[in-house]
Amino acid sequence: MLDIETPHGPARVHLRRVESPRGWLVLGHGAGGGVQSRDLVAATEAALETGFAVALVEQPYRVAGRKSPAPARQLDAAWLAVVERLRGEVVNDEPVVTGGRSAGARVACRTAQETGTAGVLCLAFPLVPPRRSGGKPAESRLPELDAVAVPTLVVQGERDPFGVPPGSATRTVVKVSGDHSLRSDLPAVAAAVRDWLDRIVA
Repeated sequence: MLDIETPHGPARVHLRRVESPRGWLVLGHGAGGGVQSRDLVAATEAALETGFAVALVEQPYRVAGRKSPAPARQLDAAWLAVVERLRGEVVNDEPVVTGGRSAGARVACRTAQETGTAGVLCLAFPLVPPRRSGGKPAESRLPELDAVAVPTLVVQGERDPFGVPPGSATRTVVKVSGDHSLRSDLPAVAAAVRDWLDRIVA
């Protein structure tokens, strides 16, 4: 593990190394979960099999023991500090792909240009929050995805209550059985990640 100081407290990075990596995959967790979520584990194992080293990033609020996520600007600032430190001290000349689960995917999308990522991996992107009884419809987060100019993979449960984003010229969307947890078909999640990472570095 590697503790990295950020503007909002220390983040913790769990490193999974491979010999002569083809690239690095840097992944963030969801709003209320950690880096042990099953889909992140499946993506990690798929990346390792593809020859990618993996860095799993715990945001400062999780390291501090809090469950409620920090504001978006704090999440983004901490993420940028982590990626910069990894590029300076851990990564050599290999391409870096960023991504995450749910809220972590949003962070990777919002910071894609600043991190200089080669691609963005979104596991269960939270497209539109489910409407609360009697409340106004929530705004779509599709602009965050559309702003990403590099190749993007979205792996989404076909019954995800947040919906399924559309594909585009740069965005591949793979629907798997299940909901927002992506637990129903982890082999399908892993296969999608493995195939896409292979194409990224081809």
